[in-house]
Parts: sequence; structure tokens; C-alpha cells
Amino acid sequence: MVEELVTAGVALACTGTVYLMAAARVVKQYERGVVLRLGRLASEVREPGFTMIVPIIDRMRKVNMQIVTMPVPAQEGITRDNVTVRVDAVVYFKVVDAADAVIRVEDYRFAVSQMAQTSLRSIIGKSELDDLLSNREKLNQGLELMMDSPAIGWGVTVDRVEIKDVSLPETMKRSMARQAEATRDRRARVINADAELQASKKLAEAAAAMSDQPAALQLRLLQTVVAVAAEKNSTLVLPFPVELLRFLERSGLQAQAQTEAAEAERDGGRRPAAPAAPRAPRTPVEHGAEAALPELADLPPVEDLP
Repeated sequence: MVEELVTAGVALACTGTVYLMAAARVVKQYERGVVLRLGRLASEVREPGFTMIVPIIDRMRKVNMQIVTMPVPAQEGITRDNVTVRVDAVVYFKVVDAADAVIRVEDYRFAVSQMAQTSLRSIIGKSELDDLLSNREKLNQGLELMMDSPAIGWGVTVDRVEIKDVSLPETMKRSMARQAEATRDRRARVINADAELQASKKLAEAAAAMSDQPAALQLRLLQTVVAVAAEKNSTLVLPFPVELLRFLERSGLQAQAQTEAAEAERDGGRRPAAPAAPRAPRTPVEHGAEAALPELADLPPVEDLP
């Protein structure tokens, strides 16, 4: 009798141990347990910790409540301004109702992935290329709203959606590079012109200040010579002021005018006599004959001549 009781006790203990092992479940902190009893949803969702189910009758499915990061494959589409692009994104979502995530949708991860791809294609068709490149915050919010509305019925909420990369055709890249280069060239020219305008104004003010003091121009010239000589160059370029050249030119013209006026006054005061005709030089024979002729006073009277 005692042996039968011991055997029954051992069998009962073994049965209890097996039942306990089959019924015991542990739900982790980031999980929730959804129990289906004979195919029907149990009244409550099992919280984290140790829980028990009825073996064979109950089936428990654990649902992860963490935020899931899901990459969206690159989608190719045509923007509103007729540019072909490839855009990929990433979706952050989490389950807020474990029972709905199990009952209302077959595979909520696959459903969210397909919805993200279709929403991304729709956003590409409604947006322009400039918006995809520079105004991504607005597009991200639009994607989030498009995905969050149907996902709520699945017990899933979309936390955020981010567009990762926008791939452009090579021709479009070259065109954008040329446009950016032209824009930077225009900015450089505008800045250079503005600098020239400011420098001209400052130079005009400096010229007005130096015009009051003529010695300032000479001092500035000497400073320029010192600055050039400090470079230790073998060739010294000495700038010559254009104003000095003009001054010398005006001085020369004035002196020439004064000289011409003085000569005109002298010529008008007295007229010079006509020059005498030049006398032909005497030959040595004529000079000797003239010396041999006697004077007229020394000749005798006519009566005395034989």
C-alpha cells in the first residue's frame, strides 16, 4: 500500500512538473504576450514577467514593443518637373497595441514595408527635384502622415520617416554642377565689383585729401618706393605721377607761348634794314694794278703834256 502511494506521488509530481514546464512562459520587458484560447483572443494581454497558460488549449504569441528601424528599398520615380530619380528612406515604427498587431494584420512588418514603398513613390511624383534635395523635412512629415493613418488600425504607429539618399542621373548632375559654378562665378564678380566701387570711393577721398597738400603726393610716392624696395627685387619700378607730366607739359606750352609773344613784340618795334649786296672779292692782279696806278692829284696838267 505504501509503495503504491509512493508511486502515485512520484507519478503526480512528474505530471505536475511536465505540466508546469508546458504551461510556464516568461515575457520579457520589451514584449507583450497575446494569448489565443481555442482560436479566440483572450481577454487580456500578458504583461512582462512570469505567466501561465493552459497547455494544448492556449497559444501565446509574443509581440516586440520596441521601435523597429526598417530600411525602405530605393524607389525609382519621376518628379513633378519630369526628372527621373531614385530615392531610398528609413522608417521608424513601433507596436502600440499587441492584440491588433496579431489579429488585424497577418504580418505587420511586411505591411509597413509595402506601405512605405508605395508612399515613397507617391511623394516622389508629387514633389519637385528642388524639394527632394533641399526641403526634406516637409517631405518627411508628408510621408509620416501618409503611413500613420492606415497603420493605426494595425496597432502600429509610425514614429518618423527619413529620406536617406536621392540618386540623380549623370546628365542632371553635370547640369547642376554647371549651374552651381555659374552662380558662384556671378557672386565672385559681384563681390569684386563691389570691392572696386568701395576702393574707388576711398581713392577719391584720398585724392581729395592730398589735393589740399601737394607735398602729400610726394610723400606717398616715397612710401611706394620704400614698399617696392622692401621686397628685395633686382628691378626697381619707380612710378611717375601723371599729374607731374601734365604740369611739365603745361609749363612748356606756357614758356613757348611767352617766347613767341616777346619775339612778335620785338619784330613789330623796328624793321631791320635790307642787307647790302655782297662785294666780289678782289683778285691779286687787280689789287697789284690798283696799287701801281698813281693818284689823280699827282698827274701833270694837260698843257704840259708833249
